[in-house]
Amino acid sequence: PCPPRHFAFRLLSGAANVVGPRICLEGRELMSSVKNNVGRGLNIALVNGVSGELIAAQAFDMWAGDVENLLRFLRPLHEGTLVLVASYDDPATKLTEESRRIFGELGSAVAKDLGFRDSWVFLGAKGVQDRSPFEQHVRNSRGSNKYEGWPQALELGGCVPQRPPG
Repeated sequence: PCPPRHFAFRLLSGAANVVGPRICLEGRELMSSVKNNVGRGLNIALVNGVSGELIAAQAFDMWAGDVENLLRFLRPLHEGTLVLVASYDDPATKLTEESRRIFGELGSAVAKDLGFRDSWVFLGAKGVQDRSPFEQHVRNSRGSNKYEGWPQALELGGCVPQRPPG
């Protein structure tokens, strides 16, 4: 169990284009294939950093979708909002400089270099000053891919501190 004033979380990226990603907080599944709310691209859950309540969960197709939908989702975030991300299939093709910068401001060290079919899991927050310790990335690379043409799936879990009330 996590210490007081922390939330337990678990992020699983999708495996190839077959097994969907999962995002869990405090033992609750926020996004998964079973809940039928995941999709190709970036799967993102926004959580109130004080209460742990789910604010919104949405999948953004980064291969054939419109990046404006992602930007409209991320731009208005309130200070202290937790952002949980799990990739599935291709997380990066449609990412723009602005969308990569926003993820960087949430604490990502990887978003600026995220590539086609990379595996990525990340937990960040609006208003963080430093890089998030909650991030894993595997580059899509012919030499190291685990599945035919796909990098391995990632799993990341831990305890994230609650954000102080704004």
